[in-house]
Amino acid sequence: MDVSFLGGPQPQHGVGVVAPFDFALDRELWRWVPDDVSLRLTRTPFVPVEVSLDLARLVSEHETLRDAVRALGASEPEVVAYACTSGSFVGGLAGERAMCEAMSSAGEVPSLTTSGALLAALDELGARRIALVTPYTESVTQSLEEYLGEAGVTVTGRAFLGLTRHIWKVPYRSVVDMARQAVVGAADALFISCTNLPTYDAIPQLEAELRMPVLSANQVTMWAALRAIGVHAVGPYQGLLLQPETQPELPAAAQAAQAGQAAQPQIPQAIQAQSEEQEGWT
Repeated sequence: MDVSFLGGPQPQHGVGVVAPFDFALDRELWRWVPDDVSLRLTRTPFVPVEVSLDLARLVSEHETLRDAVRALGASEPEVVAYACTSGSFVGGLAGERAMCEAMSSAGEVPSLTTSGALLAALDELGARRIALVTPYTESVTQSLEEYLGEAGVTVTGRAFLGLTRHIWKVPYRSVVDMARQAVVGAADALFISCTNLPTYDAIPQLEAELRMPVLSANQVTMWAALRAIGVHAVGPYQGLLLQPETQPELPAAAQAAQAGQAAQPQIPQAIQAQSEEQEGWT
């Protein structure tokens, strides 16, 4: 069959992704990506160290990041994302900024990290108090709390698994159970850390049940990388992806009705809609 009349394939936006050597969730990243975007992934070199603060430092060394970004250069990405939460928060705010500068200078394209994307997403939501879920050990989890605290974000409750390997094998049920344990105070949002922890299908259920925005490491990474090139991430029933600027304008009557309810505490509109549609879904 002659398909030349189709004229394709269509031009693609390129998003470069640098991931740690043990990253196993390539497919999860792609689920947030629209059809006109291609991910170009590379991994950092293997080091025989379990998940720990030492590993976080090793996989985020500037020369390692520069080499990875240079390797991506031939595929001409428009933005590069370092998809590792612990590797990008272990040096604090200054360390995260330095990573972005090292990657940008190596590839001459805008660069970002998962931890920087998290702070941008929290700002987008106006969330300053969050519940925290991690698969990490206590020391790595504490380092994330310190990074958040440096940015003016308070952790109201937390749950962690204490894992040092095979994080990508954690089932959704464990993620959901940890989230329920972590949400114990008045939180504005929940963050599920680690790009190697599966979260995509758990987010809608948790937003419906907890009635708050739920962020995950892979979600915020893709959201920020795509936003940097003027593209919206895709994903059903996820509050971060349904912010007001992406919503159709309400009819005048609906706006008036909404204004009349302003004095009452409100669940964010996007989250409320998700909750009602998914009532009873597990």
